[in-house]
Amino acid sequence: MADVVAQTLVELGVGTCFGVVGSGNFVLTNALRARGVPFVATRHEGGAASMADGYGRVADAPALVSVHQGCGLTNAMTGIAEAAKSRTPMLVLAADSAAGAVLSNFNVDQDALARSVGAVADRVHGPTSAVADVTRAYRTAVQGRRTVVLSLPLDIQAAELAAPDAVATLLTSDPVRPSADSVAALQMAIEAAERPVFVAGRGGRAAGARIAELAARAGALVATSAVANGLFRGDDFDLGISGGFSTPLTAELIRSADLIVGWGCALNMWTMRHGTLIGAQTAVVQVDDDQSALGAHRPITMGIHGDCDATAADLIDAIEQERTGYRTAEVARRLAAGRRWNEVTTTDISTADRIDPRVFSVLLDRALPSERVVAVDSGNFMGYPSAYLRVPDENGFVFTQAFQSIGLGLSSGIGAMLAQPDRLAVVAAGDGGFLMGVAELETAVRLGRPMLIAVYDDSAYGAEVHHFGPDADLGSVTFPDTDIAALARGFGAAAVTVRSRADMEDVVTWLDSPSGVLVVDAKIASDGGAWWLAEAFTGH
Repeated sequence: MADVVAQTLVELGVGTCFGVVGSGNFVLTNALRARGVPFVATRHEGGAASMADGYGRVADAPALVSVHQGCGLTNAMTGIAEAAKSRTPMLVLAADSAAGAVLSNFNVDQDALARSVGAVADRVHGPTSAVADVTRAYRTAVQGRRTVVLSLPLDIQAAELAAPDAVATLLTSDPVRPSADSVAALQMAIEAAERPVFVAGRGGRAAGARIAELAARAGALVATSAVANGLFRGDDFDLGISGGFSTPLTAELIRSADLIVGWGCALNMWTMRHGTLIGAQTAVVQVDDDQSALGAHRPITMGIHGDCDATAADLIDAIEQERTGYRTAEVARRLAAGRRWNEVTTTDISTADRIDPRVFSVLLDRALPSERVVAVDSGNFMGYPSAYLRVPDENGFVFTQAFQSIGLGLSSGIGAMLAQPDRLAVVAAGDGGFLMGVAELETAVRLGRPMLIAVYDDSAYGAEVHHFGPDADLGSVTFPDTDIAALARGFGAAAVTVRSRADMEDVVTWLDSPSGVLVVDAKIASDGGAWWLAEAFTGH
C-alpha cells in the first residue's frame, strides 16, 4: 500500500522530501525515492520539518516530510508549528501505530498533536480509500495553503492492494471573485484618496504584478509584510517592509497615508507597529480570499472577500484614468535617498574586538551577489539581515517568525537553497539559534552546495538580555565566547571570524568563487536592544 501512496503523490506533483528514516517510514520513503522524488536525509526531524517549510515558501511544488511514528513526529513538531502558522503548503507523512497496538511505546494521539499547533490532521483510513485519502490531504495542503499531517498506520501500510480502484484527480476551482459592489466601493475609496498605500502580505504574493499595476494606476505607494519582502523590488515607489523594519522615512510615509489597503495581509501588530502606522483618520481596507481573515487583527473600514489577483484586475478595469496620488516627484526623490536602512546614517558602535551589527550587515550586503535567497532565524539580531540584506524578489526571502522559535533558520535556509538552486543561499542566525540547530550543518556540508551562514554572535540569548535589562540576573542567558568558526570547521565547513571591517576581506574572497559552506562568526557589539525587539515584547 505504501507504493500506492507514493505513486499518488508523484502523480499529484510534489517537490523534495525531507526526513529521518526509521522502521515505520522506511518502505514509504524508499517508494518515493524509487519514483524519482528527491530525498534529503536530515539529522533531526525538527530540521526536516523546517527544511520542508523553507522549501515550500519559495518553490512551485509542496515539500514532503517523512517521519517515524510517535517520537519521529514529536521531534518535528516545532517546525510543523512554524509551517502551520505560516500557512506553508506542506505534507507531513507520519507513520502511526496500528489501531490495535494500544500498548506500543510509540502510541500517541497524532491527530490531536497536529491540531494542537494549527496543522490539519488527516490519515489514510484503509487500502481501498488510500488514493482518495492522499488526494484529499494534498488538496488541503496546496489549494487550502495548509500544513497537513497525514498519518499512515503501520497495519494499513502493510496491507496488500493489487491495484488502486481510483486514480489521483485534483479538481481545481476558480479564484474567489469579489462582488461588483465591493469593487465599486474600493474604487471610490481609491479615487477619493490623496495618499494611498498598498501593503501586500503572504496571500498577495502570487498577485504581485497585478497589485503593482493597480498601484501605478491608483497613485499608491507599495509595501509588504515581512514574509512578502521583495515583492515590489525595483518599483520606484516601493517602501519595503512595513512595520518594525521600516526606516524612519518609510514609516512616516505609511503613517501619513489616508488609505491603507492590505492585499492578503493580516495588517497585524508587527506589520502596523501595534497600529501606530495607521493615522487617526486613515481608512483601512483588507482584501483576502479567506473571509475569516478580514478584520481578524484590527478594526477595518472595509473588508473585501476576494482573490487578490482577481480583485486587482477588476479595479484596473474600473479605474479609467491614471492618478498621481502619492506618487509625486518629491516622494520619489526622498525614497531614492532613504528607503532602506543601508542608506540611513547611524553611529558606529564597534569596539576593539566586536563589530557593529549594522556595519557588518552593510558590508555583507555589498559583498553578496544580487541573486541570493536569504533565510532569517529568530532573535534580537533578526532585523539586521531583514532590513539590510536586499533580496531580488519575494522568492528570495524566508522569514520563520510565525512561532517565534529560534533555531529554525539554518534548516529553513537549506530548504530554500534546494528550492532556488540558481541563487546563493544565505542564512542569518544568532549564536543561540545557530547552536540550537547546528546538527543540520552536517546536512548542509553533505549537500555540497554553496551556502553562507552569517552568525550574529553576542554570546547570549540577546532578546532576554535586553528585555530584562542589566539589573536582572542574566547568568542563565549569557555564555562564554564560543569559537563557532572552529566548531564549523569540525563539521567540514569553511569558517571566518569577523571582529572588524578588515576581517571581511576573507568573506569577500570566498564570495569571489563560492564553494561549499562558509560560516561567518560575526562577533557583534551590543546594540542595547533592537528597536523591533522592544515593539515585539509589547505584544506579550
